[in-house]
Amino acid sequence: MSKFKKGDRVLVLDEDFGGVVAFAKAEKITIITDDEIEVAYHSSELIHDQRFKVERVVVKQEITVQKGKKRHVSRKKAKEIPAVEIDLHIHQLVKSERGMDAYDKLNTQMDTARYKLEWARKERIPKLVFIHGVGEGVLKKELEYLFDRYSDVTYYDADFQKYGRGATEVYIYQNPKK
Repeated sequence: MSKFKKGDRVLVLDEDFGGVVAFAKAEKITIITDDEIEVAYHSSELIHDQRFKVERVVVKQEITVQKGKKRHVSRKKAKEIPAVEIDLHIHQLVKSERGMDAYDKLNTQMDTARYKLEWARKERIPKLVFIHGVGEGVLKKELEYLFDRYSDVTYYDADFQKYGRGATEVYIYQNPKK
């Protein structure tokens, strides 16, 4: 049985678009993109769209496609896939900083970052933003060291207008090239 059902909102891995499931037959999933183009994918190439908290999106009408004609998917950027934000400021992670020295605070922040990165890889979430603040750059350097240990992860400074210099965006490749 497929984990995708008709009406589910999905995103295509390593692409900048998604759609609504029109048909789900075993591992072959057919979606209707936001540009109303019908495309078939293997279930391993799709994830549920986490931006929507509703259980289902209702397909208003089914579109019939003439057999024999191939449709090309537009590769233009549709909608930016939203990133999950993880605030690593210590006051966001613990109830009280009392009794914690700098070493304890850094370890708590790094444990949280490691846990969230593993969670995102397991749940197939492609983008994360780690908000670390500017400070002296110790946490940022430790995060870069952590991210360098993963071959399926790339990282870069997050959007300056939104986060300033105090955040790093991480992209997790879902279908790594072997």
